[in-house]
Amino acid sequence: GLYCSALLLTALPNFFRILIVATVGVYAIFSRDLAAARARLVGRSTTMETSFGALEYAVMGEGALVLIVHGAAGGFDQGIEMTGAMAGRGYRLILPSRFGYLRSTLPGNLTTAMQADAYAQLLDRLGVDKVVVVAISAGAWSSMQFAIRHPERCRALVLLIPADYLPAGTSIRGGAIVRAIFNSDFVAWAALKLMPILPGGMTRIMLGTDAAVVRAAEPSEKARAQQILDHLLPVGPRLAGMNFDIKTAATHEPYPIEKIACPVLTISAEDDRFGTASRAKHIAASVPDGRAIIFPTGGHALIGHSADALREITSFLQTVQTGATSKNWKLSITSARK
Repeated sequence: GLYCSALLLTALPNFFRILIVATVGVYAIFSRDLAAARARLVGRSTTMETSFGALEYAVMGEGALVLIVHGAAGGFDQGIEMTGAMAGRGYRLILPSRFGYLRSTLPGNLTTAMQADAYAQLLDRLGVDKVVVVAISAGAWSSMQFAIRHPERCRALVLLIPADYLPAGTSIRGGAIVRAIFNSDFVAWAALKLMPILPGGMTRIMLGTDAAVVRAAEPSEKARAQQILDHLLPVGPRLAGMNFDIKTAATHEPYPIEKIACPVLTISAEDDRFGTASRAKHIAASVPDGRAIIFPTGGHALIGHSADALREITSFLQTVQTGATSKNWKLSITSARK
């Protein structure tokens, strides 16, 4: 039992005793942190059956209805963290976990069109006729599909740092590291713990944001960047969805975005290391009613501009709600500044 184990430990050379004790200690800390990450998700969402499989979702806030579609490495929880402040500003948020994330199953031969149709089924379940859609990063593909396939149900579309396709012959920056992280909760946890001593940290790899931008940010924004990274855990239930997003990024599927009839607002940053600024401008210029807000800095996490982005979104939605004509802002490409 424990007594025999203690005797065996004392018989080992000092180096091995230290190594064993350190390993046990590290694993105990990892287990504690992983348990806390899993507990953070419990009781905050529910699931429903769609024609494609189980779909997880959460609902919060009161007011005008907004469908929030999370980005890569996310789930309903990422949607809450990125846009949850809207719930206190007169909006009722519907936050699904896209297929392959958390408790949403991954259907065979999944497409972004299938995910878009699942959003429509979710709205049916909730008795909702029409919504504004706010999409984050890789959530842009299925959200644009929703606006194209279900135009009568999409009041307006906001695309935050909209994901782009990878140029032919290229791969995701740090792709090998990303795949290693998302194959293991322990590897992800260890990488986050080592973040302060890694060159550029994890901010460049996972947040598409230069470390200098984070260092120069206000304490609240530094804390937000850290929270985004910490809340990657648990990564196991996000692996299937992440792999689908990587595959989608490499598949240049043509979207008839010119058919998106509702007003569209895109938001990005010029220094986003994932290159979403050009995508945001292209989408805004391609739809009948489009506007792009491009911040000079902030990276993929819009560090230093999260409050600005929220103000732009709520201002845009107020314009949509009041029925103001889109001619006032059609095809306006703005380089926002502090």
